[in-house]
Amino acid sequence: MHTNKVEICGVNTSQLPVLTNEEMMKLFSRMHAGDESARQEFIQGNLRLVLSVIQRFNNRGESVDDLFQVGCIGLIKAIDNFDTSHNVRFSTYAVPMIIGEIRRYLRDNNSIRVSRSLRDIAYKALQVREQLIFKNSKEPTVSEIAKALEMPREEVVFALDAIQDPISLFEPIYHDGGDAIFVMDQIQDEKTQDETWLEGIALKEAMKKLNDREKLILTLRFFDGRTQMEVAEEIGISQAQVSRLEKTALNHMRKYI
Repeated sequence: MHTNKVEICGVNTSQLPVLTNEEMMKLFSRMHAGDESARQEFIQGNLRLVLSVIQRFNNRGESVDDLFQVGCIGLIKAIDNFDTSHNVRFSTYAVPMIIGEIRRYLRDNNSIRVSRSLRDIAYKALQVREQLIFKNSKEPTVSEIAKALEMPREEVVFALDAIQDPISLFEPIYHDGGDAIFVMDQIQDEKTQDETWLEGIALKEAMKKLNDREKLILTLRFFDGRTQMEVAEEIGISQAQVSRLEKTALNHMRKYI
């Protein structure tokens, strides 16, 4: 997705205005008095806010135009629900609303289908979360959200988990300038035993070419099914070091297989 295009949904983004906080408050006063032109001016003056938000979703492969339209829906909802009596900038309130609207769109269009009842519970939980953040200026706990919904905590947790976006096993979760650590490096596989790929004379001979620490790491990882974090804790080094040593040992073994 490219968000540097000048025109999105027929809107020339290079010419969008930027409103000051004082100008927005004046427009709110006019809107509350029933001035529809003030509403349109306010929306137009905050479209750059929508553009800044959709850049966070530039790796989803979604159409920029579609995300922009969905983001505008979130912006309009924020305008309709914003309370000027609270000492909060409009952008502070609007950004989570826009993000929430885009996330709902992405979840509803996800290829992994979640039951309607679970989605309804999850969306209600997210709405309550936004309300509690706005009310208390802090992130609520799942228990607080469940209490507000008058539902069991476990049911809320299950519903929120069900609508989480899937993640690739090759998604990097840590990078210290060397080799990245991926999600798959954190997964324990109890089925990875010596009767699978680490078997046979060739592999055993290759193992003999490794030093003691490399042998220990590969044994713990692939014979015992340990995660890199568990191996790091057992032998007293960092997880990044375990990752590098593991990759070096495997590359070294390949020369003899």
